[in-house]
Amino acid sequence: MSDPSDTLMFVPIFSDLTPEAIEKIGSVGIRKKYPKDSVILMEEDSGTAMFVIIDGKVKVTRTSNDGREVILSILGQSDFFGEMAILDGLSRSASVYAMEDSELFIIQRDQFLELLKEHPEVSIVLLQELTRRLRTADMKIKALSLKDAEGKVATVILQLAEDIGKIKQGIVEIEKLPLQQDLANMAGTSRETISRTLHTFAKKGLVELEGSRLRILNFEKFKETYI
Repeated sequence: MSDPSDTLMFVPIFSDLTPEAIEKIGSVGIRKKYPKDSVILMEEDSGTAMFVIIDGKVKVTRTSNDGREVILSILGQSDFFGEMAILDGLSRSASVYAMEDSELFIIQRDQFLELLKEHPEVSIVLLQELTRRLRTADMKIKALSLKDAEGKVATVILQLAEDIGKIKQGIVEIEKLPLQQDLANMAGTSRETISRTLHTFAKKGLVELEGSRLRILNFEKFKETYI
């Protein structure tokens, strides 16, 4: 079993801390494993902890008025969630499910607030991360309300590229693309539209599809085209 400090040092809000501070955080939290498809958090639960993903992948969701699942984001290793509820003490704003077998590092609210007092620099980086997520949410709202089907799917692909993609020489690779139904739940469209649009992108030479792997061949051009 790996030391959680090995993961915590790559979490954006902790990356500027000293190794000693990160080791201290690692000693006060707990590790917990969640099997694929299990519930991690439920919307409206009380917010008592923040979660860091040591291994695996999770989806953050809400339920629409007509009962459909809407996927807000997909998070992977070194990402974190649950920070909003422990900052304001209110209930959870979304549900979180394990998309694959996952291991999480859990920091309780009191311990996290004490961390912010001891290391104010964490607060600054946390605000930057929250701002980034807000901008992403704004972009997605704009896409879902104003863009056509192709624009909606492109927005989801860009979000996944930012969240779980790996970039090398201008090419972004998403190693494990979510299931087409999950993509549809993110884009507010149908599975058939996802399939058709992905193949359209491939015909245009914008992406390559290989099983569950997707490559954006010119990431900057793709962004310029669809943002």
